Amino acid sequence: MSLPDYQLEEFLRGRGYTRIAGVDEVGRGPLAGPVMAAAVILDPSDIPDGLNDSKKLSEKRRAALEEQLLDRAQVAVAEASVEEIEQHNILRAAHLAMIRAVAELDPAPDFLLIDGNLIPKGLTLPAQPVIKGDTRSVSIAAASIVAKMHRDRVMVDLAQQHPQYGWARNKGYPTLEHRTALRNLGPTPHHRRSFKPVHNILYQG
Repeated sequence: MSLPDYQLEEFLRGRGYTRIAGVDEVGRGPLAGPVMAAAVILDPSDIPDGLNDSKKLSEKRRAALEEQLLDRAQVAVAEASVEEIEQHNILRAAHLAMIRAVAELDPAPDFLLIDGNLIPKGLTLPAQPVIKGDTRSVSIAAASIVAKMHRDRVMVDLAQQHPQYGWARNKGYPTLEHRTALRNLGPTPHHRRSFKPVHNILYQG
């Protein structure tokens, strides 16, 4: 199984771009919590070994790589709130988080590699969408790791306020544990009411 590499970035560097940011989001599937995005500019001479799609790494490995990235790369993280997910939709909220993460990079990037098949509306920088980018580009993989770690910490913190839902373990995804608590206790202010499992509980009967 091949790991993501730096080939897309090398191609862009050959065309004169020097500050290439990988951008990815996490948290589109959960029933609760914000959606999170990260933007990462790697130093081509100092790329941590073992970068990969965050879903393919253990929590321990993600944590170790995040620590290395914070030391050796330029990193920014941003979110879109549950309220924004409800106001827009989950895709637009994810794109808002991406735009905010890119805006936090200082100095700014000169090119963006964005996971997925769309460039978020409102981005003014040159950009290329990359389908399954976290398995192809180390910059996007790095962003997926940082975003995942950051969102997981948010959900662990929220679990202290609402321990019955198991968010420290399921991170808001619709596991049996989470869905059972949702049926028995109802939604919290951190639940996404427009998502079908939450909506059905709110309006059943």
